[in-house]
Amino acid sequence: MSESAAPPPLEALSAELATLRPRMDAVSLAIHARPELKFAEFHARELLTGWLAQAGFAVRAPAGGVETAFVAVHEGTSPGPRVAVLAEYDALPGIGHGCGHNLIAAGGAAAAIAVVRALPEHPGTVAVIGTPGEEMGGAGKIRLAEAGVFDGVDAAVMFHPGDRSLTARPGLAAAHLRAAFTGVSAHASVSPWEGRSALAGAQLFLHALDAMRQFVPPTVRLHGIVSAGGQAPNVVPADAAVDLYVRDRTAASVEALVERVRAAAEGAALATGTRARVGETGPMYAERRNNLVLAERFGEAVRALGVDIAPGDPDGPAGSSDIGNLSHLLPVIHPYIQIADTGTPGHSVALREAAATPFAHERTQVAAAGLARVVADLLTRPEFLAAARAEFRGASRPVPCRS
Repeated sequence: MSESAAPPPLEALSAELATLRPRMDAVSLAIHARPELKFAEFHARELLTGWLAQAGFAVRAPAGGVETAFVAVHEGTSPGPRVAVLAEYDALPGIGHGCGHNLIAAGGAAAAIAVVRALPEHPGTVAVIGTPGEEMGGAGKIRLAEAGVFDGVDAAVMFHPGDRSLTARPGLAAAHLRAAFTGVSAHASVSPWEGRSALAGAQLFLHALDAMRQFVPPTVRLHGIVSAGGQAPNVVPADAAVDLYVRDRTAASVEALVERVRAAAEGAALATGTRARVGETGPMYAERRNNLVLAERFGEAVRALGVDIAPGDPDGPAGSSDIGNLSHLLPVIHPYIQIADTGTPGHSVALREAAATPFAHERTQVAAAGLARVVADLLTRPEFLAAARAEFRGASRPVPCRS
């Protein structure tokens, strides 16, 4: 390895991030103040790509056939690995950035810029990939992977804000479904017997799901909303729908559960004289495989900067993300950094407010330093990348979240 390719010390990466901090905060707060839903994140995309272009990255947008996606690359002075930092920047309907994606995006961009500043003659390629539409089953990363955006990427890193700091956390597989019921409209008072209520089918279906919960493993999550249920009280609803997620530890388990959900919808339709159709509203999210070689390196950097971070509990509560699908294609990490009081729920107004605080941005700077440490080591230490690849190849099932 040449002298110029030696990994920079953590202090150098932290110093670059301190310089970048005002811009990072400004980008984060601007995204937070103007929340955009899945695949409508044009303002966020422009903020991020503008910053990265000014920092010397070559930007391509749109990317992978997704309007609000982008790829920004900084090519090194010699051949080497291609390492991606992932940016999420979509918001939640009615809540805004209750998942803190403004911090993910700004912190990820800052981490990549810090690496190329601290290691101007780095080998390989540093890429920032803007991955929109993670929430609401948008499956932005899945779409980009299918379009070839991740071809040739050796590893991908990102972090997530939360109410505690964890080097790794499990991610459940999730099916995104809609059970649509079709009935017959009629006057709800004059001749209700002429109608067949699609809403009654939806209600009975929800009762069937409630009954099912006793007879599924404790790791399963079945939850949803009535997304359509009629438009006027005096009309028997001819159309109704339930949007729901089916989650469990593995995609195979979820697929088996989906068949039970279909049967429940058909039974509810039969009982109410309606028709039911269950379809997907988005691709299935796979269970997450955390690469512990990379995750522990992130943890070491974060601890060195004074933030306590624990290994995740493989049996603890978990959500789902399209990074799970990516984790079956290449080594990835998705650690968590505490930005709010322990017990603050995700996808909440409380976390949204926390995601705009100075404390959250201080912790995002620490997380960015952890990501920068991992990226720099992947670029300059072949044995580190080899270890991450070996773990990835050896994991025939989801990796337990222990470090």
